[in-house]
Amino acid sequence: MAPPLRTIGVVGTGCIGASVCVDYVIHGFRVIAVDTDQTALDDTRRLLRETNRFLPAVRPGLDRLPAATADERLVTTTELTALADCEFVVENISERWEAKRDLYRALDKILPAGTGIGVNTSSIPVGLLAAETTRPERVVGIHFMNPSYLKDAVEVMRGAATSDACLAYVQEMLGRLGKQSVVVGDFPGFVSNRISHLFFNEAIRTVQDQGERPEVVDDIFKKCFGHTMGPLETADLIGLDTVLLTLEYLHDSYRDDRYQACSLLREMVAAGRLGRKSGRGFYEHRGTAAADTTRNAR
Repeated sequence: MAPPLRTIGVVGTGCIGASVCVDYVIHGFRVIAVDTDQTALDDTRRLLRETNRFLPAVRPGLDRLPAATADERLVTTTELTALADCEFVVENISERWEAKRDLYRALDKILPAGTGIGVNTSSIPVGLLAAETTRPERVVGIHFMNPSYLKDAVEVMRGAATSDACLAYVQEMLGRLGKQSVVVGDFPGFVSNRISHLFFNEAIRTVQDQGERPEVVDDIFKKCFGHTMGPLETADLIGLDTVLLTLEYLHDSYRDDRYQACSLLREMVAAGRLGRKSGRGFYEHRGTAAADTTRNAR
C-alpha cells in the first residue's frame, strides 16, 4: 500500500504562488492552495493542467500525471482553516507588512504547534514575521524563483530563531522538488533581491533617461552575458507592482537612495501596466499559460 501523500499548504496563488503549487504537485505532494480571489485559484488549476500536459518537455525526467490525479492533488479554497492538516505552509501574499503580519497571526492560531511556515518574501526579514507567531523556531524564509517548477535552486533565509530541525526539514523537502538550498542570512532583500532590484531599477532608468528600447537593454544581458532573461523581461515576469513594493521596502530599510524607484516604474504601475499579470508591461503579453510554459522550458 502506497504511503499517504505529504500535504503542503500554499497561501497566495498569484504568479509565484501558482507556480509553487504546480511544483509541489508534479513532485508528488498534495497541495491545499488558499487565496481570497477565486479567479486566482482557478488560474492555478489551469496552470497545473497545462504544465502537466507539457511536463516531459518542461521537466525532463518527470512523467506526466494522469489528468485526474493532478486535479485531485490540488485542493483550492478561500478558507485559511483548510490548512489545519498541512505539515508545512508556504506564504506568498503581497509584499505589504500589514497584510503579512495579520496573516501570520491568523496562521499561528490555525496551524498545529509543530507545523512550520515558509516565508516566500521579496524583502521583509523572516525574523519580523516569525515574531508575530508563537513558533519562531519553525519559521524560515524560502525564496522560490519564478516560475518555481523550472528552477533548480532556492534561496533559503535562516532567521535568528530558525531551528536546526526546521532548516533540515526544509532542505529535505526542497530536495524532493529537485532543488538545491542556498542558505543565506536574514536581512532586508536577502542576497537575491538586495542586488537584483538595483539591477531592475537601473535597467528601467536606462529606458527612462536614455530612451533605450527594452529589447535592446535585455539583449545586452542575454546575448553578451548569457542571461536566460533580461532585467526588464524578468521584472515583467515578477510583476512591476511587486518590484516597486520591494524597492520601497528596501529604501525604507536601508535609507539608501540607490533603492529610490525611478519615476517610469511608478508611472507604469499607476497605469496598471504590471507585466505578465496584466498583459502589458515593458512588453505585450498575449500568450496563453501553456505557451508561456513551453517557451520558458526552451
